[in-house]
Amino acid sequence: MPSSRYTKAQLEEIVYTQLDNLNAIHDLLRIMKLQNELIENANKKLKDEVIDFKKRVNYGK
Repeated sequence: MPSSRYTKAQLEEIVYTQLDNLNAIHDLLRIMKLQNELIENANKKLKDEVIDFKKRVNYGK
């Protein structure tokens, strides 16, 4: 199998493309972390509302 030879310019292009991809992945992870925090907050609020609702229903009996 012949070995591949790359020019310096080709290698630089590969490295910069990989860097762009890593930066994009980092941005997506940051967005996903924020979304998870929003979901956790919404779940906590919903849980608290359900608990309050159950208390009101039990007091009505």
